[in-house]
Amino acid sequence: MKNLKQLKFWNFGGMYYFYFMIWALIFAFLPFWLNKTANLDTSVSGLVFSAMAITALVLEPLYGVVQDKLGLRKWLFGFVVLCLLFIGPFVQFAFIPLLEINAIFGAVVGGAYLSLCLNGGVGVVEAYIERSSRASNYEYGHVRLFGSLAGGTAAFIGGIMFVQNSYSIFWACSISAVVLGILLFVLRVDKDSYGEETPADSDEKEEETPVTKENIMNVFKNRSFWGFCIMMIGIATMFDVFDQQFPNYFASFFNDASQGELVFSRIASVQVFLEAGFMIATPFIINKIGAKNGLIIAGAVLFIRVLGSALFTEIWMLAIWRLLAAIEMPLMLVSIMKYITGVFDVRLSATVYMLGFNFAKQVGITIFSYVMGVLYSAIGFQSGYIVMAFIILAFVIAGGLIMRSEKYYTKNSLEQHAA
Repeated sequence: MKNLKQLKFWNFGGMYYFYFMIWALIFAFLPFWLNKTANLDTSVSGLVFSAMAITALVLEPLYGVVQDKLGLRKWLFGFVVLCLLFIGPFVQFAFIPLLEINAIFGAVVGGAYLSLCLNGGVGVVEAYIERSSRASNYEYGHVRLFGSLAGGTAAFIGGIMFVQNSYSIFWACSISAVVLGILLFVLRVDKDSYGEETPADSDEKEEETPVTKENIMNVFKNRSFWGFCIMMIGIATMFDVFDQQFPNYFASFFNDASQGELVFSRIASVQVFLEAGFMIATPFIINKIGAKNGLIIAGAVLFIRVLGSALFTEIWMLAIWRLLAAIEMPLMLVSIMKYITGVFDVRLSATVYMLGFNFAKQVGITIFSYVMGVLYSAIGFQSGYIVMAFIILAFVIAGGLIMRSEKYYTKNSLEQHAA
């Protein structure tokens, strides 16, 4: 039994590893590919990311409800894996021809397809593995660190692959999808154990009760949901928008752009391995300070990182700002999951995750990817980053004021049980 439990842990870890191998390869090198291979300017590149976000806006509400209805069944995850399998052929044989027909049309179609796998699909992957690992009594942060390890591996090998052949990273994604599909197929989760980690008997019974329309509507009546959405736009949205064009910004400080791309891949590799190390300790930290405080600290780190990238532009300083993401990302990811399961009905964890995190994030990306792309063209990266930093600060402050801490809900729940 112990060996089976350990094997299941590695199965969860492997699923995170190969999914986020794909994620890291694409998001680290897609900006380079759009600029160098597809020859798109920043505004059209921004449109690709906006299309990814818009598609996710359509998918997330549907994905969330469907996944909560499916519970521990794998069908929706399997659909995402199927889309991932065809990334290599799509980019190699379809994306460039579509862009040649019409740049805007190609950007929209390409972004929409990638969103099935990434911006939209990630919610399915995260929600399913979090729920399954929680059912198996694993700490989410400890399983999720495999995603960070994948990011480090992708950044290290991706730089070499991209310089040799810019299409190779997308074929590597298809190969990773094959392994991910095998791991998903062999995974077995004991449905009878689902909810055992919930300490209160009433919560265990609640976990087994079917989800109703009233349960879902209660989420929207909770002020903390809306504060959480605002916080996610300030942190998760702007994290991704900042990273969309930062590789090109970093490479611009080198005389040889290819050298800049290679150096950036090395820095990104170090960052994500540091992130994996910090991920081990993050669950303990968040349990001590609370998930809401963890999100606020993550937002503060992002503010410093973006503003620093605008004001202190020596290459070694830019590297430091990038490495700060190793602190920010674990704080954000672990805090999000602990806040959702600590504040909202656990049966609706996928719905809240996909609406409160992914949907809100994609709303922000839809708007800010294009806006920042235009700003970069109009006033340059440095001035654009200063504007972005203060947008982050405004959203984090507003979200923090509206959200209640999970301790507030724990106290109310205990008072209700006592009564």
